[in-house]
Amino acid sequence: MDNFFLFSGLYLSFLMVLSLYRAVIGPTVLDRLIGANAIGSKTTVLLVLIGLMFHRVDMFVDIALAYAMLNFIAVLAASRYFQKRKGLFGE
Repeated sequence: MDNFFLFSGLYLSFLMVLSLYRAVIGPTVLDRLIGANAIGSKTTVLLVLIGLMFHRVDMFVDIALAYAMLNFIAVLAASRYFQKRKGLFGE
């Protein structure tokens, strides 16, 4: 079962690289925010998978929830900032 979690984590890491491409190269600020949010969401799932691999799910779920909350607040703050200052659609 540990091999399944390992390969799932590797596949998820590959998907995070694709989201990183969108976060760096995205043509608009909104694309970059969505890419950063996708990376944060995948990191949360990756933390839970690491917890399953180490048989310490209780500890890693707490860390994953705290990280997800910080990611959500950061994306909200960034989107609010870009909406007020620059515009989300690159106008």
